Amino acid sequence: MIKKEKEIVSEFFKIVRSGKEIERASEFIAETVIAHQVQAENEYSVTRSSQDYSDHVQEMLDEYGDFLLEVQEVLADGAKVYVRWRQIGRNENEEEIIEIASAVYLVRNGKIVEYWIQIDRKGLELQKN
Repeated sequence: MIKKEKEIVSEFFKIVRSGKEIERASEFIAETVIAHQVQAENEYSVTRSSQDYSDHVQEMLDEYGDFLLEVQEVLADGAKVYVRWRQIGRNENEEEIIEIASAVYLVRNGKIVEYWIQIDRKGLELQKN
């Protein structure tokens, strides 16, 4: 059965991005994926492997513990899938930390090959202080 792009990204969030089975990233992410990001209004891109992505989620687990990931919206338009989510974890003082973010994922040949992400980094910064 061929999976639709929306289903691939939804499963990616449920299985990998949630922190539940990060070792399965290669099932959802191409050998190399381009990640477009925005920080302080500056746009930049990084290239990641599926292992890099697993390591990235592990860093979140290390910093925020087993977090809750609430996918709030998933919309698909052909090969592009938009996801908006809320992530709730805890800092070292056991205080709740909330991340609100959204991204558009490009899926080709059944795998994520590129994404554009926006995160409320200022909100995260204010919660850490």
